Amino acid sequence: MTFNEFNFHKDIEKGVKIAGFREPSPIQAMSIPIIDNGEDMVGQAHTGTGKTAAFGLPILNKIANGEVDRALILAPTRELANQISDELYHLGRFAGIRSLAIYGGVGYGRQIALIHKGVQIIVATPGRLKDLYRKGKIDIFNPEIVVLDEADKMLDMGFLDDIQEIIDYIPQNRQTLLFSATMPDAIKDLAQMILYDPQYISVVSEEEEETNNIINQKYYVINESQRDEAIEHLLENENFDKALIFCRMKREVDRLSEYLNALGFKVVGLHGDIEQYEREQIVKSFRRSEVKIMIATDIVARGIDIKNITHVFNYHIPFDPQSYVHRIGRTGRAGKSGMAITLVSTEEFNELKRIQKEVGANMEFSVMENGNGALSDSGYRDLSDRIREVEIDENVENIIKHLSKVDSTEIFKKALSIILKEERSQNGASIGYDYSSVKDMIDNLDNEKKATRNSNRRKKRA
Repeated sequence: MTFNEFNFHKDIEKGVKIAGFREPSPIQAMSIPIIDNGEDMVGQAHTGTGKTAAFGLPILNKIANGEVDRALILAPTRELANQISDELYHLGRFAGIRSLAIYGGVGYGRQIALIHKGVQIIVATPGRLKDLYRKGKIDIFNPEIVVLDEADKMLDMGFLDDIQEIIDYIPQNRQTLLFSATMPDAIKDLAQMILYDPQYISVVSEEEEETNNIINQKYYVINESQRDEAIEHLLENENFDKALIFCRMKREVDRLSEYLNALGFKVVGLHGDIEQYEREQIVKSFRRSEVKIMIATDIVARGIDIKNITHVFNYHIPFDPQSYVHRIGRTGRAGKSGMAITLVSTEEFNELKRIQKEVGANMEFSVMENGNGALSDSGYRDLSDRIREVEIDENVENIIKHLSKVDSTEIFKKALSIILKEERSQNGASIGYDYSSVKDMIDNLDNEKKATRNSNRRKKRA
């Protein structure tokens, strides 16, 4: 089968030819006739299967033929909205079809002006579009076709209520299309609510369905002073294609980026204080694998839609369980497995237990082996600080007298060797805590909770 068999408008055919499209992908071959026939549709397909052209080409064809005037496409992130808008522009430019990407983080004025100037297709993120509808700034745009792209990602990012509100603003005599890589119950319920007698198609195999979103989760228990050393060790020893490191604060992003770059890692940082243009360039470099490690805050990273992130590292455990879900959801996509690793200090056990309970996360405890029998960099720094600050014992002079025939440098090296041996016996060759130590900590925490509950019960009885 070729694209010629779809009998597109000649201007759309020209765009298809210049784009180099020859044979339609499975999702395109199945979707285009249904959409062209005016039916509602639910399509299950992963990113990278040709979804944009699957819904974009029949929409462009309908506009070029004068069958419809406007279409609205909802996408979870600004990056994806820009990608879709760019692709539709290139496919529809010879028909004079104009598309516009609308998203937050930029001023309203220019977006509103362009809408009023006249566009046939709007590609928008739910949050910004909802705001425009609420302000009454987009009332002139009444789409006859509505597309929800990557609906499961929009669900993960908390946009379900926004989508339902947006749908209420749009005329009911519309054609509605929903695309999603997975089909959780919430997406099925949404489809039943906003689509009319839809056709269901899927290009996701049973094997892909079973392995989709497999995220291996583990955590390490460390001292607070060991976070930098721990993340350095993980980046050196984990086999990743792309890694996303989450920090709680903007200043942590900046400091950790500087630290890791100084060590020779190629790292970029991303947070809300960075200008929009610079942010887009940073994301672009990460997407193209020019940089393979990105450090980001939660809020900014929710707008990231990048394939092949194999590892997510939580530099600090997140503030709440939902943030944990959003973070680790950046990996394990499109039927591929991913790894989520969290650094936990002894003070963060309560947060860890809460996440495990509320999310049902199967987080495996692991020990971080240093592997060379040496202290970590932070261990050396701590030891050096202690030596500088220690007060000289009054009996040192007696020892020096007994060693009068030994070179002073030799004495210094031998004394340090004794200290290092003692340090290694305490810290071993690991960063953080071993299994038995963590088990003791967890048991102590559980015992403290039981004691508190028993104390509260006694107080109530009294």
